[in-house]
Amino acid sequence: MRFDNTALLIVGHGSTVNPDSSAPTLAHAAEIRRRKVFVDVECAFWKEEPSLRDALFFFDPESVREVYVVPNFISEGYFTQTVIPRELELNGRITKRSSGQIWKYCESVGNHSMMTELLLKRAGKVAQDVNPAQTTLLIVAHGTDLNENSAVAAKREAEKIRALAKHAAVLNVYMEEPPLISDWKKLTKTQNVVVVPFFISDGLHSYEDIPVLLGITKERSTRLRSPGRPTARQATTSRAARGEVFRHNPYEIDGRALFYAPSIGTDSGFADIIIEQAAKFDSEGSGELIAKS
Repeated sequence: MRFDNTALLIVGHGSTVNPDSSAPTLAHAAEIRRRKVFVDVECAFWKEEPSLRDALFFFDPESVREVYVVPNFISEGYFTQTVIPRELELNGRITKRSSGQIWKYCESVGNHSMMTELLLKRAGKVAQDVNPAQTTLLIVAHGTDLNENSAVAAKREAEKIRALAKHAAVLNVYMEEPPLISDWKKLTKTQNVVVVPFFISDGLHSYEDIPVLLGITKERSTRLRSPGRPTARQATTSRAARGEVFRHNPYEIDGRALFYAPSIGTDSGFADIIIEQAAKFDSEGSGELIAKS
């Protein structure tokens, strides 16, 4: 699959306090760039550099006639429906710039059907030696009204995996609304429990908050929350320290085995999903062409 005379822009949220937030997006971009599917592949972020506004000047209209914009977000919501179109000056699914360059706004990665397969793959990888039929799979999202769509996406994926009847039980659980991840002992009955955070990147939620709620760590690591953006060395050290929480599987709690996986968005398969979202844009029809921006 090749997109001649086209470029890809992957849009992420980013963070001013979490150096790991943009890492998966940058990694997926590097992999797609390596495959030479597009003539150019770039990233832009809402809370980091390069900014979404910077992205307006990334692609030379003489050599790049079309730009596919793929949001690296778990679900549709305020950022994909309002922030990204506003900052990138998009007028709909297709925007024609004054230069003649056409920008195509694709669906978020979390909407792709391959997401179900990646969740199953991640669960299987973190608990390779256990029988899924004797295992409960918990898909964790943030929850609360502030993040309603992510909760809906987690519920959708749980329902799809449940229908496959491979696991003893599959539940969507949340950090801040019922069913709560902190109640996992009451919610599950199996000997084995696998927990997969339904987030784009590993950050304070997956490194610290969820482990505390699960009871696999006792308290949040304040030493990793120093003010200001860390140096490269500090970031590497913090990342290694935080990553330890994923390497102690299984956790033996009350005679049961709990397996904790990194966030789903760190899976290398997201590169395939990003490319697929661009391909799907053309195959499913592009809708109405909007006037010049």
